[in-house]
Amino acid sequence: MAVMSRSLFSANEFRRRATRQDPIRHDDDYGDHRLNPDFREMFVRKQLRDAAVLIPVVDRGSEATILLTKRAEALRNHSGQVAFPGGRIDPQDASVEDAALRETMEEVGLVRDSIDVVGRLPDYVSGSGYRIAPVLGVVRPDFSLIINPHEVDSVFEVPLRFLMDPANHTRDSRIWEERERFFYRMPYEDWMIWGVTAGIIHALYERLYA
Repeated sequence: MAVMSRSLFSANEFRRRATRQDPIRHDDDYGDHRLNPDFREMFVRKQLRDAAVLIPVVDRGSEATILLTKRAEALRNHSGQVAFPGGRIDPQDASVEDAALRETMEEVGLVRDSIDVVGRLPDYVSGSGYRIAPVLGVVRPDFSLIINPHEVDSVFEVPLRFLMDPANHTRDSRIWEERERFFYRMPYEDWMIWGVTAGIIHALYERLYA
C-alpha cells in the first residue's frame, strides 16, 4: 500500500489519468460562476476572450510538482498574482495546445521539446472575461528556464500531492460589486495561490483525483 500511495502523485500516474478523461464540455460547467451562481449571467456571456494556459506537471519521480509563476508587478491585469504560464490565443496559433506552449516559451523559456502534452481540462470561464483552455503537460526534469521579466517575476514548484488534497482548498470571499464573491485560495509556504488559478487547480482535482 505504501508504494501505491507514493506513486499516486507521480507524473506517470498523472499522465494516465489525464489521457483517460474527456475534456470536451459545452455547458460552461467550470468557471468562477460555480462558486458564484448569482454572477453567472455576468460571467458566462457571448463576448469572452479566448485564452490558454499550460498546467506543467514536472516529473520528479514518485512526487511530481506543478510549476507556477508569479506575474510581474508591472502588468496591467492580475499583477503580482500566482498563475499558470499562458495567455490569449492568437489568430496564428494552430490550436489551444499551440497557444499554451507558445505562451509558456515566451514567459519562462520552457521549450516545447521538454513538454509532453497529455490532455486538456474543460474550458474555465473567468470572472475577468476569459474562456481559458487548460492544457495538461508533463515536463521532463532536465529543463532550463529563461524568465521574461516583463511578464514574470518568479517561478516556483508546488507538490502535486499538496495541490490535489482538497483539505488545502480553502473557500474564501470578498466584497465585489457590493456583493460577496467566493473563490478558492491555497496558501503554500510563502505563496498565495487564489482566484482563477486556484479555481483551475480545484477543477483539476475534481476531474482527475476526486
